[in-house]
Amino acid sequence: MSSPLVFNTHSVSCRLGRHDLILETGKLARQANGAVLVKYGAIAVLVTACMSREKREGIDFFPLTVEYREKQYAAGKIPGGFFKREGKPTEKEILSSRLIDRPIRSLFPKDLVNEVQIVAQVLSSDPDYDPDVFAIIGASAALTISDISFNGPLAAVRIGKIEDRLVIFPTYDEQEEGLIDLCVAGTKGRIVMIESGSREVSEDDMFAAMNYGEGFFEDIIRIQEELREKAGKRKAVYEPFVIPQTLIDTVEERYLEDLKGVTTIAEKESRIEAFEAIAKRAIEELVSDDAEIEEVDVKRALSYVEKRLVRDAILKERKRVDGRAIDEIRPLACEVSVLPRTHGSSLFTRGQTQSLCITTLGTKSDEQMIEGLEEANYKHFMLHYSFPPFSVGEVKPIRGPGRREIGHGALAERALKYVMPDKDEFPYTVRVVSEILESNGSSSMATACAASLSLMDAGVPIKRPVAGIALGLVKETDEEYIILTDIAGLEDHYGDMDFKVAGTEKGITSIQMDLKVDGITLSMVREALELARKARLEVLGVMNSVLSAPREKVSPYAPRIEVMEIPEDKIRDLIGPMGKNIKKIIADTEATIDVEQTGRVVVAAPNEAALKKAIEMIELFTSEPEVGKVYDVRISRIVNFGAFCELPSGKEGLIHISELSDGFVENVEDVVKVGDELKAKLIKIDDLGRLNFSVKRV
Repeated sequence: MSSPLVFNTHSVSCRLGRHDLILETGKLARQANGAVLVKYGAIAVLVTACMSREKREGIDFFPLTVEYREKQYAAGKIPGGFFKREGKPTEKEILSSRLIDRPIRSLFPKDLVNEVQIVAQVLSSDPDYDPDVFAIIGASAALTISDISFNGPLAAVRIGKIEDRLVIFPTYDEQEEGLIDLCVAGTKGRIVMIESGSREVSEDDMFAAMNYGEGFFEDIIRIQEELREKAGKRKAVYEPFVIPQTLIDTVEERYLEDLKGVTTIAEKESRIEAFEAIAKRAIEELVSDDAEIEEVDVKRALSYVEKRLVRDAILKERKRVDGRAIDEIRPLACEVSVLPRTHGSSLFTRGQTQSLCITTLGTKSDEQMIEGLEEANYKHFMLHYSFPPFSVGEVKPIRGPGRREIGHGALAERALKYVMPDKDEFPYTVRVVSEILESNGSSSMATACAASLSLMDAGVPIKRPVAGIALGLVKETDEEYIILTDIAGLEDHYGDMDFKVAGTEKGITSIQMDLKVDGITLSMVREALELARKARLEVLGVMNSVLSAPREKVSPYAPRIEVMEIPEDKIRDLIGPMGKNIKKIIADTEATIDVEQTGRVVVAAPNEAALKKAIEMIELFTSEPEVGKVYDVRISRIVNFGAFCELPSGKEGLIHISELSDGFVENVEDVVKVGDELKAKLIKIDDLGRLNFSVKRV
């Protein structure tokens, strides 16, 4: 008989908001380098961290991958579809994977080139809370107790603002209805990641929410340190990636002046060509059969020196690659109605970054159904971002959207989400597509600007125009740093921060901040917010000079939609027996009709004439007959004393023989026959509700 298995489990906890945050290890996934189960309310997220034993050869970047998965069993559901199992990651899972990746990536050693993988699996969900932020905490905890080198732990919280009250870990409803939905992550005294959506809040209000969130970092970090003391492993020794100092010295000696010239070339293509020419010459001169230096080593050394030159010029001389001032925005150009047949279009160009946005208006049937752990919901506003290879002068196969494209599209969508009209006000489904035609920094913020113009060009009544800007950072110490406004590609590549802020003239609608360093202070964040505000207003000024408000009417090529209200007891009359009435309206007008249980009817038609006819038919089916009104009727049966006629709604009335014609009628069939369609005026409704019509009085 086998002996019972005893698990060496450890658990730590602290109170945060409405529930305890609990971290457990020792029972699940014990072969991973680190594994932690995070619990909060009914949420249980298992996060594992694994590292390859050997370094990955031939690379000079950190190969980190993050996978976040929400299995349907976590919510007590069976997946829909034929296969009844989860397939490729959903958009929500991809965005959550990116949310975990961004704060932890900057806390690994810069010279680590072993592959590291974080896997977060939601084992149990809570109908009130999003598990993604707890997966960030779990990733930090798993890395902290593992033998993987990691400069953590870090904390992550979600903060909501409901009216004037800040709350930690808001519910789904509070996130949707609140003024601020903020996710902020950091270490002791430092911020490493920010992501938020907000309803045009001020910089002061946003900063207050960040400051409030940072106040919870200490407890979250403390319990991870406690778990490390109980169950932590000794950190493994890894073989670091190092550029030989002798090679760096040789490159500086031979090519420093040439590289200085490269860093003053403003145009991206010319700069790349100049750098590649230097690299080709250096490879020819330094790489040989006798030397231990390879081509990749030379390119790395050249990039290392170029990076130092770019950063030193900014920090010591306040000189940027393209000659701009530190807070200067690249030249701007805006156009609208650039495409003749679309519902709305715009072209936004900032320096060498260009977004072509196209807005399409659809009906309720075009809404996107989102199925996740929470209840299924429908999106009536979508923004899709496309990044073709020609936008950066490359040749690559075009596949489906990658994680970067999905992330950038979601960021721009969030920037505009809070200025979109309510569905009751504007009952269209709206899709915006951003085609990035050129890219040299901040294409997601160019998308936000172009999308705003495109929506207004399509006649979508957004509250106010939205603009976005990206800021960068070059930092040596907390005292020696410079924040750059409107970063270009090279400044993003060699800089320490990508801080994207979008909003209106009234306030912020979206923020996303990523770092390559181990954190910045809140005072730096505050400074960046103010610089972003000034730049945003400048961009809005240029945009407003082209189109400052939505067009009064939607495009003539867009479907026509009108919302009607009918009494609930008339829904049956509109639909008719076996759907007869509503099918007739659709067949006669080519309209689409959505009837809700409340009596709200959304009518969409391809043009104004079809819409008008559909509305008239709906009114006929649902309104009470009105004495004195002329109706289109059909003769349904004939009797000796007259003819019975039928309204489009199916109600029947009588045309007495004396009302069939101005003259004497001896035989009803001499005047009308069954199936005849004619106009008749309703002249009387008797005490029993019977309808009496007249043809001669029309």
